[in-house]
Amino acid sequence: MAPDITFDLAATPLRDLNAALHAASAEGNNARRWRVLNPNGRHAVAVGLAAPLTVEIEGNVGYYCAGMNAEASVIIHGNAGQGVAENMMSGFVHVRGDASQSAGATAHGGLLVVDGNAAARCGISMKGVDIVVKGSVGHMSAFMGQAGALVVLGDAGEALGDSLYEAKLFVRGAVKSLGADCIEKEMRDEHKALLAQKLKAAGLEGAVDVGEFRRYGSARKLYNFHVDNVDAY
Repeated sequence: MAPDITFDLAATPLRDLNAALHAASAEGNNARRWRVLNPNGRHAVAVGLAAPLTVEIEGNVGYYCAGMNAEASVIIHGNAGQGVAENMMSGFVHVRGDASQSAGATAHGGLLVVDGNAAARCGISMKGVDIVVKGSVGHMSAFMGQAGALVVLGDAGEALGDSLYEAKLFVRGAVKSLGADCIEKEMRDEHKALLAQKLKAAGLEGAVDVGEFRRYGSARKLYNFHVDNVDAY
């Protein structure tokens, strides 16, 4: 394997880093590991990657880090601002700290792991991504969640799963309130097996008991407009 490539954003423009990452993706030069120093909250770090690169970011990032990710592994050794892994298609994004609002928004695939807490609207309009949050999530998480799974080891804020479609929600702690058309559902053996798979993928196999989680999903009353349900829209 080729040696690590290091970019110090205290000395090199962010545009140069992203251009180099995109060039490596286009050339198929995917064996190299990349280290990013001194991100200092910059926005749009390592966005639009489309190859199995590994990028480790040493510090806090701003908005939309690892947005539109496909195949790459992006590890953030710090906190992430709004929209981390937004619209991710595949690959792996790991936030070693906390994540701000809308983590994993609209993401179609891949795995997002947050070691700390995630703020409001975590997984908003998720379309197939798996999100594992080791801490708690804020209000309206999984709002309009269409597919994929949100696993929360801590608590969930108000209006969890509001206007939910077919995304699967598993919460270990307390849920402050459920959103419109979101209900608690029976946790059967097949759901425990599915949850165990998600935890294993996040490196948490055997770390927590799947029996401690509750499952939430759509009541399926809002799929089609009906005047009797108008107050729920």
